[in-house]
Amino acid sequence: MAHLADDVLRFVRAAGPQPDDVLEEMDEYAEANGFPHVGPAVGGFLRLTARLAGAESVFEFGSGYGYSAYWFADALPENGEIVLTEVDEDELEMAREHLSRGGYDDLASYELGDALDTIERYDGPFDAVLIDHQKHRYPEALEAVRDKLAPGAVVIADNTMSAGSAVVFEDLLAHFEGQSVEMNEGTRGVADYLDTVRADPAFETMVLPLGEGIAVSRFEG
Repeated sequence: MAHLADDVLRFVRAAGPQPDDVLEEMDEYAEANGFPHVGPAVGGFLRLTARLAGAESVFEFGSGYGYSAYWFADALPENGEIVLTEVDEDELEMAREHLSRGGYDDLASYELGDALDTIERYDGPFDAVLIDHQKHRYPEALEAVRDKLAPGAVVIADNTMSAGSAVVFEDLLAHFEGQSVEMNEGTRGVADYLDTVRADPAFETMVLPLGEGIAVSRFEG
């Protein structure tokens, strides 16, 4: 579900950062296989955000085949680190191949398994975090990483407006306009995440209609 008019979306893509050859292949793979990656507009935003934050360390809750990590990695210094997490071993191996081809393999730690288990093995502090795994677990991810954020860190949650049938935009809209509405598990997870992060005085949050909606939160520390 696109949240920008078609011509506006085309403009954002055309005027935004252009993918390199590896990213173009990853885009083609996503289109051919129906893989729900964030796409170049959100990818470019992730890279820009990491650069604006001066990020040296990044943690991803859900990395798929490495698309978002590839964009992030391009913003990191030579001594930086990005932690990829994925439950699918084949996808994680694809991520390793893609980042290696881009010259980013030395920056990456590849963690097979549940991201919420993985985060317990890292102390941080992290300068940027992407939450893009099971939607009903978004609030758990925020709780798990909150004390491991550096001052000025940015937390970005994907699919905060839609995610196929897992997140229903109309129900989210009704909720935030103050209506009582029944939600499925994924929609409730996103709503609870946004309620939590918006109520926390340590965060400043905006939701942007790029891709399927991204919530961008700056941690004051």
